[in-house]
Amino acid sequence: MLFPEQGMEADGTYEQGFVGIRFCQECNNMLYPKEDKENRILLYACRNCDYQQEADNSCIYVNKITHEVDELTQIIADVSQDPTLPRTEDHPCAKCGHKEAVFFQSHSARAEVHIKLHFSFTTLLGFILCWVTAHVYR
Repeated sequence: MLFPEQGMEADGTYEQGFVGIRFCQECNNMLYPKEDKENRILLYACRNCDYQQEADNSCIYVNKITHEVDELTQIIADVSQDPTLPRTEDHPCAKCGHKEAVFFQSHSARAEVHIKLHFSFTTLLGFILCWVTAHVYR
């Protein structure tokens, strides 16, 4: 048995990369991945009883990391105080008109970010940070 039903396709199979929690059919405790070295297969085994089942997928863990451009606003306080970042007075802040700004760049591999911001896949997303209001603009 797998929990939760997230990631389940209409035919009852799970999408590639989905790893669910499996439960013992005898005592309902969680099943843990275990290697059968003799047969060279992956099993899920109960630590409470002797129940085991063969894994239908060799993936036991998925770690998906996505970064949003909006996450940059969480590091603004540190960025504005960083003396190693380049500064400019050529791009005044759109909110307050303050002239001194801090440059920083963010790489993005997500296609929807590039499309939304009208950048090609090879460009960097360039941002400028107002020193006074911490307003991020490009």
